[in-house]
Amino acid sequence: MNIRIISFTDRGRGVSQTLAAALSAHTVQQYAKADGFLPYASVRTFAEESMAQADAVVFVGAAGIAVRAIAPFVRSKDTDPAVLVIDENGNFVISLLSGHIGGANAWTRHLADILHAIPVITTATDGRGVFAADSWAVQHGCAVKDIREIQYISGALLRGEQVGLRSDFPIAGALPDGVQPDTSHDCGMLISVREPERLPFAHTLHVVPRVVHVGVGCKKQTDPCALRTWIEGILRALRIVPQAIASVSSIDLKREEAAVLALAQAWRVPVHFYSAQQLEQVTGDFPRSDFVRRITGTDNVCQRAAAKASENGSCLLAKTAKDGMTVSIYAKEWRAEF
Repeated sequence: MNIRIISFTDRGRGVSQTLAAALSAHTVQQYAKADGFLPYASVRTFAEESMAQADAVVFVGAAGIAVRAIAPFVRSKDTDPAVLVIDENGNFVISLLSGHIGGANAWTRHLADILHAIPVITTATDGRGVFAADSWAVQHGCAVKDIREIQYISGALLRGEQVGLRSDFPIAGALPDGVQPDTSHDCGMLISVREPERLPFAHTLHVVPRVVHVGVGCKKQTDPCALRTWIEGILRALRIVPQAIASVSSIDLKREEAAVLALAQAWRVPVHFYSAQQLEQVTGDFPRSDFVRRITGTDNVCQRAAAKASENGSCLLAKTAKDGMTVSIYAKEWRAEF
């Protein structure tokens, strides 16, 4: 996690240093106009850069300073980082922006524990102890396809109404109060990596587990646009939503292949490269090619790579080839834990 902290007074700098020491497992950058801290041209400049680059932004000072600084750079609740405010004495930690999807509420509790401070969280679901679907999604490695639907789910639960649930994955644990595993309600959650042919609820909050791994192979100097266009067409045909993609993988011979690197970059996911020996050790029934073995040292690149990346999950697409390009798609085993 990339965390940026800005402080404005001697006491504030002390709070910043305490937090940085406790958060050593993360990348923490401390900004202040004092020796030993990173300099900043202006609070506005700090806010603009941090809102675009950081996972969490912490202002140690007045809330008004933070509000005015970040206001021009607030874009969307599914992309904005967590923003927190802490008073210079370290008595209160306030969740200011992106409480659920950005994780500000969780960070508020964590930093308050470090400082022995009082966490201030104003989201209604947290205040009343009501299930927050968007927080649950983030905590379990999922994306929310359409954040506009969150208001309907949260609103219904806050009114004491029931919401439905349909899941393509096994459900573990007791469902939260107000959530029922049926589709008879006006609004509800759909947990799936696929676009449904018909939405199960009038207001459907589509929660997408990031469990789909795409294995690829291609000839040298494959056009990046051609590879991406072809694979994205396959994903649409399979109704797999882009948010479900967790990684791109291939053989280490393709470590410098622009088309493979561009694919991962376009989807903003990690790319994994495996040796021929690693791919050979993957168990399963794969299409085999003597030609591919002579070139790469293994009889199958794309499907073995997808299987390995998914930890031998479910095959959604076996090896498929076109014009020197190959692709296979697997889904890692996953369950909805409540």
